[in-house]
Amino acid sequence: MAYPLENRLVIGIASSALFDLVDSDAYFRKHGEDAYRTYQADRIDETLQPGIAFGFIRKLLALNDLRPGDALVEVIILSRNDPSTGLRVMRSVKAHGLEISRAVFTQGETPHEYIGAFSMSLFLSAEEDSVRAALSNGFPAGLMIKSANTARDDETVRVALDFDGVIASDEAERVFQAQGLSAFHESEAAKRGVPLADGPLREFLADLNMIQGIERKRVELDDSYSPRLRVSIVTARNAPAHERAINTLDEWGITVNDAFFLGGIDKGTVLKIMRPDIYFDDQESHLDSTSKYAASVLIPYGIANERTASAHPNDETVLPAEEPAT
Repeated sequence: MAYPLENRLVIGIASSALFDLVDSDAYFRKHGEDAYRTYQADRIDETLQPGIAFGFIRKLLALNDLRPGDALVEVIILSRNDPSTGLRVMRSVKAHGLEISRAVFTQGETPHEYIGAFSMSLFLSAEEDSVRAALSNGFPAGLMIKSANTARDDETVRVALDFDGVIASDEAERVFQAQGLSAFHESEAAKRGVPLADGPLREFLADLNMIQGIERKRVELDDSYSPRLRVSIVTARNAPAHERAINTLDEWGITVNDAFFLGGIDKGTVLKIMRPDIYFDDQESHLDSTSKYAASVLIPYGIANERTASAHPNDETVLPAEEPAT
């Protein structure tokens, strides 16, 4: 019987987001493909160290105990390596005790085309071209950037997301860019009852909400259980534009634990206290601050990114590329 992927949160992750591949990437760039193969073969039993998204993935997989025998969270490695050079990655997965058994190795080709085949609501990678290609084809993807690891050492999964251009479409952002802040507020006040269209991570948020619904049922049966998934919206919107954001979530049937309507206040001031396991935003200027306090992910989507589509393929703020294609 085929393994069903419905009613699960399915995440695709590149090995470059899960593990620290700085040394591997540097070796490949210096010595080339043949030497790189030998390098990985000689180190096949040397466990790779955690990367930026490791803590988030580890905590998320732990939520599978909510539905024993029928995983709520499925993580699949999507890699441009071939199967032989991917062996070290899979052995490292096992060594760290991660419940990841599925992987796709595409030997040099970007694997984003398989996101839809596996019903993924999120693909995380440090390879900018792969992320942009995925988004341009309508798939949910995020670019991991260099970030400090300051998440709390507990079992609660804290996910924070920007609203416009991440959860919802960039419709409102386009008004702001074209006509300014006053026009933005006027437009959002007039449309406060009109839900925004879906953004790239709308289904990811819905899947998180599905898990939270299961946690709420668990609390009803066991009042000693404390929910371990917390979702927060951190947005530059403020009144009166906050109403359309709230009404959009209500129309979708999605709830969040926290909402911060900051109106231009530096988002890092909130994340410094919140210390989420991961944060998603569509604007690099915000991530410059948030990356000091959380694993930060750029969603290069919408008008905020149209002018910077090729701005920094080698920028030092971006992690090294996916473990080199062989």
